[in-house]
Amino acid sequence: MADPENAKEATTLRYAFGNVLSFFILLLIGVLAFSIRLFSVIKYESVIHEFDPYFNYRVTQEVKGAGAGLTAAALLAMVPSYISRSVAGSYDNEAVAIFALIFTFYLYIKVCSWGGYTFIINLIPMHVLLCIVTGRYSSRLYIAYAPLVVLGTLLAALVPVVGFNAVMTSEHFASFLVFIIIHVVAFVYYIKGILSPKMFKVAVTLVVSVGLVVCCAVMAILIALVASSPTKGWSGRSLSLLDPTYASKYIPIIASVSEHQPPTWPSYFMDINVLAFLVPAGIIACFLPLSDASSFVVLYIVTSVYFSGVMVRLMLVLAPAACVMSGIALSESFSVFTRSIKFQLHGLSGSSQVDSGDASSSTVVAQNDAGKAEKTEDTAKERPSKKSKKKEKGIVDKPSLKAKIERRLLVLPFEASIFAILLLVLLGAFYVVHCVWAAAEAYSAPSIVLTSYSHDGGLHVFDDFREAYAWLSHNTEVDDKVASWWDYGYQTTAMANRTVIVDNNTWNNTHIATVGTAMSSPEKAAWEIFNSLDVKYVLVVFGGLVGYPSDDINKFLWMVRIGGGVFPHIKEPDYLRDGQYRIDSQATPTMLNCLMYKLSYYRFVETDGRGFDRVRQTEIGKKNFKLTHFEEVRYS
Repeated sequence: MADPENAKEATTLRYAFGNVLSFFILLLIGVLAFSIRLFSVIKYESVIHEFDPYFNYRVTQEVKGAGAGLTAAALLAMVPSYISRSVAGSYDNEAVAIFALIFTFYLYIKVCSWGGYTFIINLIPMHVLLCIVTGRYSSRLYIAYAPLVVLGTLLAALVPVVGFNAVMTSEHFASFLVFIIIHVVAFVYYIKGILSPKMFKVAVTLVVSVGLVVCCAVMAILIALVASSPTKGWSGRSLSLLDPTYASKYIPIIASVSEHQPPTWPSYFMDINVLAFLVPAGIIACFLPLSDASSFVVLYIVTSVYFSGVMVRLMLVLAPAACVMSGIALSESFSVFTRSIKFQLHGLSGSSQVDSGDASSSTVVAQNDAGKAEKTEDTAKERPSKKSKKKEKGIVDKPSLKAKIERRLLVLPFEASIFAILLLVLLGAFYVVHCVWAAAEAYSAPSIVLTSYSHDGGLHVFDDFREAYAWLSHNTEVDDKVASWWDYGYQTTAMANRTVIVDNNTWNNTHIATVGTAMSSPEKAAWEIFNSLDVKYVLVVFGGLVGYPSDDINKFLWMVRIGGGVFPHIKEPDYLRDGQYRIDSQATPTMLNCLMYKLSYYRFVETDGRGFDRVRQTEIGKKNFKLTHFEEVRYS
């Protein structure tokens, strides 16, 4: 029989080794997360973008342990959906925003967070309400949520962009409603502890009656406020998430952004790859058993899946949730298979041998389970329950039954376990290859430098954007104004140092509609509009010659819709032939005479003699024409 002291020392050393190993694995994951984002720096420019998956590891660790946390961090370090917004050179805020989102979730699970972001401030109340409905209310839940609403609202109101929207918009009403509910529930549990059962029933009746009256009054006030708003108190983007058809009907400026379109099924495989198949297994694992933390993660994955299906940009929100669930699934699977192999290798059979094998092979797991058990016991003590004594009496009997069930589930055939592990390793290798390819090819090229490959494998680099901005910078006056579609506003301002009419941060819909109207108008009318804006140069991006699909001709229909939303004389049907958007011989006269068509296809027929548009795969309708109010100063 083994010496208890030696066994305890071996357990301590093994646990310490596990912690050190976890630290170095996490360090390597951080290096991987940073390195995989350097493809764009190597291929294009030296811009370092920092990324840290540490808090994704921490939030998953709180739910299912260090193994799941490390796995989720490794998955998130390479997931293409996240790389698309955090690659070096992509100077966007989502890399920090998703980090902040996961960090907030981590702090919330640790019961010390506050925040005001719309997704968070609605997801957390949903989790609190779920805990209350399922009988999981505790003082910890109250301490976590009440300061969140108060401090989060106050801090959000201090931000100039948010201001009173923190209390006046419908996006935040759910948090206030749950705030009232949790106080009512806390008060009910409080009086339950100080009153007799008979008096408690009377008090509950009184509290419920008063609570209903207060809730009805609050709801009436909220309904009145919401009804007075044209959008019912919701922002345009929020309404687009709740009603996917809203933006296309009423706010074309939102619908015109490609990131706001619904994703296609291949987008899921591209952005999260094999994680899509592991998420269901992770959800099942979270229910065995279902805790406050795991219920929160389940709620997170459900809401993020819905929102990602409405707007492709929110695939970014789905990526961490998918990594968390996949990390849990892989961790649980490896745990089951490795234990099964270990049992089979030692030839264990019978309950006594299983007990000894269990004690010697699951040390780290036992440590984690012990920590979880302490948290569960602390929470259980704070949850008022009449059955607490019964639970204490049955605490000796339940573990033995549970242990038998666990052993029966964990012991799988040796061959099946080996095959399953090899399959999971192969799946992981496929995921790594896909993520590296996505980082190197799909998400590394900046939007201002385009590349393509010829039939013989030669690389062609199209640097027209930077050349155009350099020309503007060196050949125009500093105070000259440049008109273009809003997509190019930031680039023109930053790289050419010239004033633009609209840019990516223009909130005034009339300004954008004015530019759209000018592009949609005949040449003379467009010149009058631009002249009134003191515009000296007009920048148009055309890709019909080289096959660049994201040019202004493909965006033109949105210019018409946005312009027509403010200026009624611009009518979309005038630009359509039999409901189709055409630029060939069947195009409408309005389309063939608008400024966008003329600036894009001016002298285009001189390239091949036919005027064949490689993007639209057709010959243009109007080939030989001259500009009367505009002059071509540069093309590339």
